[in-house]
Amino acid sequence: MGLSSFSFAHFSRARPFHFLILVFSLLLALPIIATAAADPGFEKWKKEFRKTAMKEGITAETFDRAFKGIDSPDQWVLDKASFQPEFKAPAWQYFDNRITKYAVKRGRAKKQELQPWLDKIEKRSGVNPNILLAIWSMESSFGAILDNTNVMRSVVRSLATLAYADPKRKKFGRSQLLAALKILQSGDIDESHLTGSWAGAMGHTQFIPTSYQAYAVDMDGDGKRDIWNSVPDALATAANLLDKNGWRKGETWGYEVEIPERKLPAGKLKISEWEKLGVKRVRGQEFPRKDDIAELKVPAGRGGPAFLVLKNFYVIKRYNNSDRYALAVGVLADRIGGAPSLSRDWKRPFTRLDQDEVMELQTKLKEKGFYDGEIDGKAGSGTRNAILKFEESAGVELQGFPSKEVLELLRKQ
Repeated sequence: MGLSSFSFAHFSRARPFHFLILVFSLLLALPIIATAAADPGFEKWKKEFRKTAMKEGITAETFDRAFKGIDSPDQWVLDKASFQPEFKAPAWQYFDNRITKYAVKRGRAKKQELQPWLDKIEKRSGVNPNILLAIWSMESSFGAILDNTNVMRSVVRSLATLAYADPKRKKFGRSQLLAALKILQSGDIDESHLTGSWAGAMGHTQFIPTSYQAYAVDMDGDGKRDIWNSVPDALATAANLLDKNGWRKGETWGYEVEIPERKLPAGKLKISEWEKLGVKRVRGQEFPRKDDIAELKVPAGRGGPAFLVLKNFYVIKRYNNSDRYALAVGVLADRIGGAPSLSRDWKRPFTRLDQDEVMELQTKLKEKGFYDGEIDGKAGSGTRNAILKFEESAGVELQGFPSKEVLELLRKQ
């Protein structure tokens, strides 16, 4: 019989002396119960890693402070690390969820609010402020995720979990954990605020500890490189990464273009050479520098938007080595800067909803018990799975698309 099976009401009817003995016995057992969740293997690993950390210059005081109360790995981190998406999101889903009406509006508002800081950062690094605002949006939704305790956890515990229990990420976990302990020891942040994602990405602009060490900047001059609480520090740190990796001041990341029907070569050519092949800027615009080297990208195939990307596109990829990521940053940056929507939309097998309509769809799915995620206007895998469940219940074809048709069906029910 477990502790939860005991009924104090039952024993209170027994003889008082026996009841007191029972209560006293249970109180003595509480410390044992409280520590039952501790992982002996983790405690052993922690003692060994403490020696390693001290050899790397981490003081005993820093280590013990960082690990206070951490006596087991975080299962949530292991679940995140082992999760493999069932499918790669189609291009329309990736870009629709990142280049949103909300992101553009918030980016423009933040630009106005932070203009003096953005001017100083641009003067220092040469990086276009719109690019920094787009990265900030992509990485933390302008800092909104930092208050989400379901996403942001103790960096020390998360990285210790990977180093101890994830065979694929042990080396990464160890190196990042050592870097995190050095950040803590430097005094830039205290242990209660050293939070990050399951993989240790930290602050407004989501830097892993080793990248923080390499690029972090004290922009606001308070003596701390605080990317968690200081937006100027966070944006300047992102700018420093781009600058140090070859950002070309005064140049763009790329252009939306129109392409001819005939087959085009792979690889990089001068823009003047692309023009000879029939590639043109959209809306009749001219290329400002015909000798720039560019590469053609068609992330959704010929039926979707096409881009000629330049050197700065590849610098953005040093932040996240993904064509989609760099394209989303570039397009969102252009929109924040006042550019219109893409001239050619992404290919979709359904009628698109705007962000407010996706939020309405999510709300109605939640009301009917199909969806338990956030009402954020982003049609990710959770929303699409909920749509599939709803479609199955409604007896219609299973597609899982956040479409006008699904929303209209929900409105009628």
